[in-house]
Amino acid sequence: MKLPQREFYTLNEVAARWGCTLADIAGWSAAGQLDVITGIPPTFCDTERVSGTVVICTMDIVQMFRRCGTGPKTAKLRRLRTEDATDWLFVTDPPEGIDVSIADLFVRSKQVMKFEDKHDLLRRVSGGTGSASPYDWDGMTKAFLIRIHDHGIPASKAEMISDIQDWFVANSNGDDIPSERSIRRHVDDLWKMLSELRQDENA
Repeated sequence: MKLPQREFYTLNEVAARWGCTLADIAGWSAAGQLDVITGIPPTFCDTERVSGTVVICTMDIVQMFRRCGTGPKTAKLRRLRTEDATDWLFVTDPPEGIDVSIADLFVRSKQVMKFEDKHDLLRRVSGGTGSASPYDWDGMTKAFLIRIHDHGIPASKAEMISDIQDWFVANSNGDDIPSERSIRRHVDDLWKMLSELRQDENA
């Protein structure tokens, strides 16, 4: 039985996956491209009690992300927000803030995949680093070969890409499908081969 997609990546896993530093991830988070999250016990922010998964501001604990590697492994978290909110809440109890460890900071896998897709990191992720592609390209290719066997070669590349998008939608969470640009790049060689095969058949 296939395991479900993981929910989180630690920051260290993301850094290894992308070949970047923790400081890079902290910067992208500060710029609004990624949410760095952690888990906290019941905590009061004025009269509101917050617990579970919360978003942190990496610049509040920026000393943990020093490029030179001399930063502390823990820090005090004094503000946070829930994942469905935009406003920051200030921790009032405990008054000194919440202890947070670098090992307990995460990025949701959905955001990791979207970031990879947006910034064309597919080749890096699926290359020689040992990390798996976030998308089931092998499953798609097998399904597409069956499609060709049953219905023939698509009339156009656009039809081919549309069929592939439909397959990803049907076989994964709708939020976790590759963009049209990623699909187009991934199947360029396959389409060239199919086009040449069709030309040979029509010759």
